[in-house]
Amino acid sequence: MSWHAFLPLGIVLSSLLPGLVIFGLREDQQRLRVTLNLLGVTLKLVLVGSMLYGVSQGSEYRFSVPLLPGVPLVLQADALALLFVALSSLLWAVTTIYAIGYLENSPLRSRFFGYFSLCVSATVGLALAGNLVSFLLFYELLTLATFPLVVHRGTPESLAAGRVYLAYTVGGGSLVLMGVALLHSLAGTPDFQAAGYLLEQVDEHDMALRVAFALLILGLGVKAALIPLHGWLPQAMVAPAPVSALLHAVAVVKAGAFGIVRVVYDVFGAEALTQLDLTKPLLWLAAATILYGSLRALQQQELKKRLAYSTISQVSYVTLGVALLGPIAAVGGLVHLVHQGLMKVTLFYCAGNFAETLGIHRIREMDGVGRRMPWTMTAFSIGALGMIGIPPIAGFISKWTLGLGALEVGQDWVLLVLLGSALLNAAYFLPLLWRGWFAEPADWHQNRWADERFETHWMLLLPPLITALLSLLVGLLAATALSPLGWSQLIVEREFAI
Repeated sequence: MSWHAFLPLGIVLSSLLPGLVIFGLREDQQRLRVTLNLLGVTLKLVLVGSMLYGVSQGSEYRFSVPLLPGVPLVLQADALALLFVALSSLLWAVTTIYAIGYLENSPLRSRFFGYFSLCVSATVGLALAGNLVSFLLFYELLTLATFPLVVHRGTPESLAAGRVYLAYTVGGGSLVLMGVALLHSLAGTPDFQAAGYLLEQVDEHDMALRVAFALLILGLGVKAALIPLHGWLPQAMVAPAPVSALLHAVAVVKAGAFGIVRVVYDVFGAEALTQLDLTKPLLWLAAATILYGSLRALQQQELKKRLAYSTISQVSYVTLGVALLGPIAAVGGLVHLVHQGLMKVTLFYCAGNFAETLGIHRIREMDGVGRRMPWTMTAFSIGALGMIGIPPIAGFISKWTLGLGALEVGQDWVLLVLLGSALLNAAYFLPLLWRGWFAEPADWHQNRWADERFETHWMLLLPPLITALLSLLVGLLAATALSPLGWSQLIVEREFAI
């Protein structure tokens, strides 16, 4: 085994090992804790950068050790894996800075950052997983690592939300386990393959394959927040802002969507799913979730809950692109995985800044906030306009590509879903922007604002400015080869047999 083979393992260990050390640190060892976090972040980004270059040049990275009889633990860095790993690593780096500033003087920081690192390790592990059993292992580890983050504050509300989160995700994980076990009994557990590996089983085991697909989609749909499996996500908003950002943009929700991509293209394959006639129900479910999430977001008066229902809608664009089974639609779904992450993490950073600096939690409290926090409100505006699909921000690129993909495969009705969602997005985001920039500040704001000299702590301000700028740049530079759009096209050309 060459040293190249250990690079995928290195990506997992670069956050896992610092996280384990952080657990043992005293609360007053802040400098050491920050140093370990930043060293892990830096090493992970260097490894990801080198592997992105290697894969673009045709290199292969595969680590394998025995796990179960006939089933190895496999970590492999293909182009699809690195799309998700690059997003997770970048946003982990930025969110780490944000969390250090957000939790300054808070209790239990060692515990928080320990689980924070474990969560990212599980996320990149499931992205790099080379077969279904390896994926399942990291998928369940992600559940265990995120639960302590959801209940971190220890309030009755957070504990109740944690119990709901655990019930949903453990139940979903059980369904994934049953689906993986059923497929293993039919075809073993080979590595993920372009065009899948189940086509030969279709004629003989068509019903069993339908059952396995349903189990996997339902199980993965819990974390992907597909209706009616989304109930945990709005309740989990009681967690601290860095955790909300992690859940929505980096880890849990994206892990579910990524798993659906793997199952559709690298386990079943487009041809097998077409013969089994399984993509239409998935397409309808994604379309329904997009519209439902947008409608529920419109009804919310708490800022973080509005953002949570927005996530339910926006992440389903990934499933929609996958279910259309066309090359252009697949590109649109994959690139939205990245674009939505950048925009949504920006919005949650800003929501956290509003809450921590000014005590703003509800939408009616945002009146005039742009005058007090102009930089934060600018970043929030970029994220919100991108979610609507306003060019040249990232969201426009992915939604335009999805629309072209729907036309390519003759599913014209999907355009109505995209248009309806865009109008609903505008209906629940534009009033926030109007309130923030143009409404007169409420009287109760005045005393609180008068004591503040600066907008907020620099470690809280820098992350949303970085991610907002990236949301603009990936839209403006979408035509370049190494943009998320260009990389998604590379994935479809190399790895998806459509």
